[in-house]
Amino acid sequence: MSDARARSAAASCRSCGRTGLELVVDLGRMPPSDRLVPPERAAQPDPRFPLELAFCPGCTLVQILETVDPSLLFADDFPYFSSFSPALLAHSRENALELIESRKLGPHSLAVELASNDGYLLKNFVERGVPVLGIDPARAQVDAAKAIGVESVCAFFDVAFARRLRDEGRLADVIVANNVLAHVADTNGFVEGVATLLKDDGVASIEVPYVRELIDKCEFDTIYLEHLCYFSVTALDALFRRHGLFLNDVRRLKIHGGSLRLYVEKVERVGPAVRGMLDEERAAGLVAFPYYRDFGRRVDELKAELRALVLGLKAEGRRVAAYGAAAKGAMLLNACGLGHEVIDFVVDRNVHKHGKAMPGVRVPVRPVEALLDEMPDDVLILPWNFRDEILAQQHEYLRRGGRFIVPVPKPEVVALDASSSKGGPA
Repeated sequence: MSDARARSAAASCRSCGRTGLELVVDLGRMPPSDRLVPPERAAQPDPRFPLELAFCPGCTLVQILETVDPSLLFADDFPYFSSFSPALLAHSRENALELIESRKLGPHSLAVELASNDGYLLKNFVERGVPVLGIDPARAQVDAAKAIGVESVCAFFDVAFARRLRDEGRLADVIVANNVLAHVADTNGFVEGVATLLKDDGVASIEVPYVRELIDKCEFDTIYLEHLCYFSVTALDALFRRHGLFLNDVRRLKIHGGSLRLYVEKVERVGPAVRGMLDEERAAGLVAFPYYRDFGRRVDELKAELRALVLGLKAEGRRVAAYGAAAKGAMLLNACGLGHEVIDFVVDRNVHKHGKAMPGVRVPVRPVEALLDEMPDDVLILPWNFRDEILAQQHEYLRRGGRFIVPVPKPEVVALDASSSKGGPA
């Protein structure tokens, strides 16, 4: 038995506590994906940790085995600011306005967001006169939220914090928790905190990446140390019920490569969408290990294909850059062995990332304007989930003859003179 399989068999599930997890894929030792390297740390090696994905045969939760100290991942120099993505801003505004309308929120309500970042979503509640509270562990993001009038506190959310708010009389009509449940080390404590903070007639609106998209589309770069869990509706239903909460409605979303929006309440009234997806998952096999068994082989094939494409372009003398210093981008570059000797630079709209380097591979991060200034021949889109937004923003680069490489679910080269070419230059 390999070391990774032995660790998987000995590990306890983050949700149900069962041991005997089954190894899905071993991606080796990886650096924290969001830990960009500033110049003063350039001489220091990046910390690396095992990245192994496993399946729980008890509750069906897919999860990584390693838990890195959250203060290393999300604290002072955490570089992610939600407001730099127009697509995410539009998505979040629609979410907020729908909740305000459907829940009839007003000046006597309270909307709480967990992992509220820079206030990108809660500002929509503030505009409509709804009191808010944002909770986030990253100081710079909390300060940015406060600067636009979003009441925020710098803290990790857990059941103790929820009890403190409850004791102060601050129960939530609405809790929004988008793309955070997968990040928390204490999965059960986080959900218990939601149950503690939520009013009896309140609703929690929670978004998570959908594990079916990860497996079916081979989205291996969404597996990284910051993402501890990868959810199915089956696993989520069991998790929420353990804490007296009920998954009553669910929607499939296209954002982030395929996500779920969950509507969770303290009263059980499970709707047809939830029942339908539970039936679909049983029929498709998501509740058993064979569904996940060949994922590792498919990951290896995709990595080899992408690496061969990029190295082939480099061998032709073409200059290759990348777009988007995102966490999935760091994972993809490290997993495929595409470092600064292959990728000249990465561009990003987030000014907080400029002048730093991608962890592990040490590719420098520059402003987006560098694409037109230097006109690299090919640009690898790292946050491929925002492919359409990026292609639209960078039309001028394409017009001048540049090409984009979209890596997932299969390497594709995009140019104006030929809309796409699977696995090779257009």
